[in-house]
Amino acid sequence: MNYEELYQEYQLLAKELKDRTAVIQKLQKSIQKEMESGDLKSFDRDIVLAKEAADRQQQILQDMKSLAEGFNRQEYFENGDFASQMLECCSESGVDVKGEFPVYEMFPYRVRFDTENQDIYVDRKKVQCMRPLSFVQGIKDGQARLMKAPFNAVSFVNELAEAYDTAVLKQNKGKDADIYLTKLYKLLAPMGRFRRDYDQQSYAFDLARLYSSDVTETKDGRRFQFGPSRNNIQAIRILDQAGQEQYLATIRFFR
Repeated sequence: MNYEELYQEYQLLAKELKDRTAVIQKLQKSIQKEMESGDLKSFDRDIVLAKEAADRQQQILQDMKSLAEGFNRQEYFENGDFASQMLECCSESGVDVKGEFPVYEMFPYRVRFDTENQDIYVDRKKVQCMRPLSFVQGIKDGQARLMKAPFNAVSFVNELAEAYDTAVLKQNKGKDADIYLTKLYKLLAPMGRFRRDYDQQSYAFDLARLYSSDVTETKDGRRFQFGPSRNNIQAIRILDQAGQEQYLATIRFFR
């Protein structure tokens, strides 16, 4: 199954519907003038033509309804056709995607399929979309908006440093210790309601923007360094300025 094939059939019907609607509108104007002038002979002719166009218009609408109803939405989601075509669209549109059905990451978004209800969740927001091309374009537009959104890298790195200092004290570690970024996230958003407003994907996106920024130190003059980890569960995947994936696991602040 392919939604683009359905859409092509719909477009043919939509064009004819548009043409029939234009005919009806034109005849309506003629009928109005004919009644005003008393030209009932022309009226008799045009009212028949208008009715024929309206009847065809109704048939086109019924054909559209039947076309949509004949598209097996449950099967389209469950058998992976949507996901497969979505991945093709991502490749063609240059949208980075990772994961396996039914959960994917399109940085910084997390995409999950609900096959039972034929819904897609982008982070926590439910999206009703049956067209992979449209869905991927929506993701791409969202990514572009996020990249244009204001971001104060200096403020963020200072907040990160404060959380780092707290983590060093709590874990009884020495200065310049490597601390997992996932630990710092829990300090930056300690309560559930905070995490709803600032989830881990938003945190990863801020890390990516800091990683790609020109900021190199905190207000107290400390520098910072991201580090990897053998434990991939702790690593946070980001995309750098060149669109290349990087895995950040730890950070340390030092003088």
